[in-house]
Amino acid sequence: MSVVHQLSAGWLLDHLSFINKINYQLHQHYEPCCSKNEFTTSVHFESLQMDSVSSSGACAAFIASDPTTKPENDDGGNYEMLTQKFVFRPELFDVTKPYITPAVHKECQQSNEKEDLMNGVKKEISISIIGKKRKRCVVFNQGELDAMEYHTKIRELILDGSLQLIQEGLKSGFLYPLFEKQDKCSKPITLPLDTCNLPELCEMAKHLPSLNEMEHQTLQLVEEDTSVTEQDLFLRVVENNSSFTKVITLMGQKYLLPPKSSFLLSDISCMQPLLNYRKTFDVIVIDPPWQNKSVKRSNRYSYLSPLQIKQIPIPKLAAPNCLLVTWVTNRQKHLRFIKEELYPSWSVEVVAEWHWVKITNSGEFVFPLDSPHKKPYEGLILGRVQEKTALPLRNADVNVLPIPDHKLIVSVPCTLHSHKPPLAEVLKDYIKPDGEYLELFARNLQPGWTSWGNEVLKFQHVDYFIALESGS
Repeated sequence: MSVVHQLSAGWLLDHLSFINKINYQLHQHYEPCCSKNEFTTSVHFESLQMDSVSSSGACAAFIASDPTTKPENDDGGNYEMLTQKFVFRPELFDVTKPYITPAVHKECQQSNEKEDLMNGVKKEISISIIGKKRKRCVVFNQGELDAMEYHTKIRELILDGSLQLIQEGLKSGFLYPLFEKQDKCSKPITLPLDTCNLPELCEMAKHLPSLNEMEHQTLQLVEEDTSVTEQDLFLRVVENNSSFTKVITLMGQKYLLPPKSSFLLSDISCMQPLLNYRKTFDVIVIDPPWQNKSVKRSNRYSYLSPLQIKQIPIPKLAAPNCLLVTWVTNRQKHLRFIKEELYPSWSVEVVAEWHWVKITNSGEFVFPLDSPHKKPYEGLILGRVQEKTALPLRNADVNVLPIPDHKLIVSVPCTLHSHKPPLAEVLKDYIKPDGEYLELFARNLQPGWTSWGNEVLKFQHVDYFIALESGS
């Protein structure tokens, strides 16, 4: 379970636990040699490739299972079964102190600027060339004024609700106070290199020959399938319907596919296979690449304009009464766009606005709550697809609760950019238990979900996982 505590204010989540309770186990067959302690180096993975998994982040360690069944190989000999288990790298959730400490934030406020929120004027103290102090008055733009007004409205809700959940986390030991000695001894985190550029692969795939009549077909990964190529993975939905993890190789890079998961690797111009999937979805989660100044400067990933986001075919993907959840930054321009333009264009009614609050392992906000630059929270806009016809709902006898407004999701964030916390457990009371679930602009996979995006396998890279030693 990813939910550590649930109160009226919302939920305290353990994102790392959610990942590690996914059955990331590879089942492998090997052919024993004459010696009981040796086996041949040719290991047959339940994967798309014959080679074994090894990388700087995932050592080749095995957990031996009881080989009670020994299927025969082609030569009449016996195979034995080994199991290799992976867990997500825990240091990627090791957020021991705020990104900006409250003390530094307060000092910067006192030395650099004074804000007059009532008059909408920011007074800065600066040093002129001749050494004399002078005052500058900068009028806030409308976007800044809107952001301050919005923050004022939700500030107490964020503060009070978060403190309640944090206190429960400290009582249970899930969150823990840090000592000064521990803080000084913390080691810097080395992130795996992103050596496989998935967006570039999607761009290359556009120039591949069209699948034509094959476009509507899915690719189901089966045991001992070694004939699948990279080209087979593009322009169709890939399914792992087994109860175990499989490994897929793209341009020499290995990715772990959790059980009961499916995905489409493509950009927004190649979504047709998803429409041909012959499924509509009861829950759709969207994390659009919003346009902002930081993205433009860093060139870290591509972004979509509001017009491009509106062109996402939600009406064709959504089942009747579908619950739509959209992640959004704190820019009021984006919030208004979702509520006033985007959702109405998809015939979606806004029903609630939730907030993701990011904290450290000791329960501090990752940014000061009143920072004028970065806030420790992000938003989620929840809506229901409005009925256009009198079609009966799926499982109409199943009752779901009305969605409350301003719920909080409090968690320690992953240090990987835009690795959002899981929503399945916090949404379970508001959705049908046997529904179909879809995540758009996903960067990871989940059991029971279909995921789409041009980076849909990004956080499934084997370097983000550790192979457990035998007996772990």
